[in-house]
Amino acid sequence: MSERSPAHVDFPDRLQPIEIIDMHTGGEPLRIIRHGYPVITGDNILAKRRYVRDHLDHLRRFLMFEPRGHADMYGALLVEPTLPDADLAVLFLHNEGYSTMCGHAIIALGRYAVDYELVPVIEPVTQVAIECPCGLVRAEVEVINGISGKVTFLSVPSFVTGCDYTLTLPDGTPFKTDIAYGGAFYAMLDAGQFGMEIGTTAVRKLVGLASTVCAAINASIPIRHPDHDDLGFLYGAILTDGRDEFSTEPTRNICIFADQQVDRSPTGSGVSARLALQHAKGQIKAGQTRDFESVTGAIFKGSIGDVTRCGPFPAIIARVGGMAHYCGESRLWLDQGDLVGQGFQIR
Repeated sequence: MSERSPAHVDFPDRLQPIEIIDMHTGGEPLRIIRHGYPVITGDNILAKRRYVRDHLDHLRRFLMFEPRGHADMYGALLVEPTLPDADLAVLFLHNEGYSTMCGHAIIALGRYAVDYELVPVIEPVTQVAIECPCGLVRAEVEVINGISGKVTFLSVPSFVTGCDYTLTLPDGTPFKTDIAYGGAFYAMLDAGQFGMEIGTTAVRKLVGLASTVCAAINASIPIRHPDHDDLGFLYGAILTDGRDEFSTEPTRNICIFADQQVDRSPTGSGVSARLALQHAKGQIKAGQTRDFESVTGAIFKGSIGDVTRCGPFPAIIARVGGMAHYCGESRLWLDQGDLVGQGFQIR
């Protein structure tokens, strides 16, 4: 069980709760934190991310961990934008800390921004500019007769930093992996080289494999972003079915990130990274749309929106589309004397 928060920090109470709306994208949860957080300072989004990490992390555990959340809960904390073109800004929360990009959250936040009139609503497509720690992400929300629907986003530049690394697991098993960035850095590798398939029956084994793969990479391959040191870390591993050559059939993958957290969706930043890798290897061209499938059967559609550069790396602007749904809304607080209710994890 994780350690309880220090006694001196403040938690929401019944008179001043934290208000949330829960959504999911392809089964992957998103807890949108609407009201009740303390003031967050910082001149830019990365400074705000550092501030909540250093001063308000007890609230992340309160919202993401049990008894209100679970080991795979994911959150979106709305903050004041610092970029002039941004309609809203967001910090992403999970079981380990604060990620730099989250595509499934962007898809949900696009609908949320339209439905709660955070932006002027225009039919048939409403534009929503969302400031993320990785940069500005632009979402396009389909709106028909006032009802929001599918969301497609244009991500930050996605690129490949290395291909076909050959490494070894602790048991001596060799494996090959690529490293790609889609708003966060991922190890990208074919699960077939381990004799494994992408499916719900193998999730525990896939999680264990991803953890050992990430440990091997962190021990031998430096991860750096050309623009910001805060973005230079390996976020997780994306294990695929190996079907990277362009096809009209879906290709399946699973993303394991943070502290062995399993993404139920195809992973928006992961699809961006996969598209960058496929483009770098000549497996997808502009104008082609590929379906990416998760272990829940959810589909994200991905394509190359544009080509660009990020520092020394050739890069793409990925277009990724999917659908999010609402689950409900809640007011959360800590009952007096409830130490366990501050947040805990069993695994």
